[in-house]
Amino acid sequence: MQVAVIGGGVIGVCTAYFLAAAGHEVVVIERYGNVAQETSFGNAGMIAPGYAAPWAAPGMPRKILSYLFRPETPVLFKPSLDPALWRWIRKWLAECEIERYRINKGRMQRIALYSQTLLQQISAQHGLEYEQTSGLLQLLRTKHDLRLAQPALEMLGAADVEHRLVDADAAKLIEPGLSDTTKFAAALYLPRDESGNCPLFTRQLKNIAQSVGVEFHFNSRVDSIETEHGRVAFQIDKRRFSADAVVISAGTDSAHLLKQIGIRIPVYPVKGYCATAHIKNFEHAPNGAVMDESYKVAITRMGSRIRIAGTAELGSTTPVLHERALRTLIKVGEDWFPDAANFHNSTFWCGARPMLPDGAPLLGATPLKNVFINIGDGSSDWTMAAGSGKIVADLVSGRVPEIDTDGLTLARYG
Repeated sequence: MQVAVIGGGVIGVCTAYFLAAAGHEVVVIERYGNVAQETSFGNAGMIAPGYAAPWAAPGMPRKILSYLFRPETPVLFKPSLDPALWRWIRKWLAECEIERYRINKGRMQRIALYSQTLLQQISAQHGLEYEQTSGLLQLLRTKHDLRLAQPALEMLGAADVEHRLVDADAAKLIEPGLSDTTKFAAALYLPRDESGNCPLFTRQLKNIAQSVGVEFHFNSRVDSIETEHGRVAFQIDKRRFSADAVVISAGTDSAHLLKQIGIRIPVYPVKGYCATAHIKNFEHAPNGAVMDESYKVAITRMGSRIRIAGTAELGSTTPVLHERALRTLIKVGEDWFPDAANFHNSTFWCGARPMLPDGAPLLGATPLKNVFINIGDGSSDWTMAAGSGKIVADLVSGRVPEIDTDGLTLARYG
């Protein structure tokens, strides 16, 4: 078939790659001048199925409230009259219950583990190098953080995901560059989780996709889609095009396109931040990925640079950098790796991430014939990108996916 993929982030490019591998003629439509220019550009860099978990977790609402008026915080909230924001918050609060958390994390881990296997196969097949590192160390600053982590620890054991809980001395053997002055209660080590440079990976995969016939149309924004005589028509800058099938993978723009065809989903743009600094002392830099669980901030090594990513801002989608968010990123960097880089001189970025209240992505068919979706991975987009892309490519091709898609389709929203 002729298939159009709307969106050139890591999710859309992975989808196009697998569609082309299935024998389809594929075109990717991207509103920016290259792939990975928005959410994927500011990606934390983690490929972490062991860590993959919904933002909605037991104890999270209380934790957020405790940080709201501190100088540094994992969450910023700008009150708004937007009813979509309040609907999203209400749904998110309902997903913080322990049973909902277990269901949602199980769905995310199912696709994340599958996705990592596919990503490793792609990398081995094509000899990709994208500044990869192995291992993730999740730092738990307080005993309260350790208590909140217990449900995740139980699920890791039940899923047979390799992990171990270590004390501060053992953590410093894993990451020798960790500061001696910042104290923490414990750390969770996930040796099979990975990190790397997401935009670099996406550009390399784009080149591979092009070599097998995928066409990329940049600086093109899809304004509308509709079915027409058994095909799907879409409009770009007042020009009309059509294809046998369309996959919507346009990040935060996806909700607007779906709303036009009568599909409403609780996806909301949550603003995320990152800081990227050049390493000045390599012996004091992280070897792999580190996650500060208190502030929900990731620190990853990207060759000669360090990326610090996190902080969720609700109620604002403007490209304005919020000072408290930047302070949070700098604090986390200086707390754990103070001699590795000058974090005040970082290159800062912010952008909207498409977040669903329950965490798992939405994949597959829609009520509109031959219109498919691949959206809502949020901050775990790279972790689940290859798996999401392969599942959608299978469904477009009329094949049964290799893993169970229960809870990953529009059916979960009724």
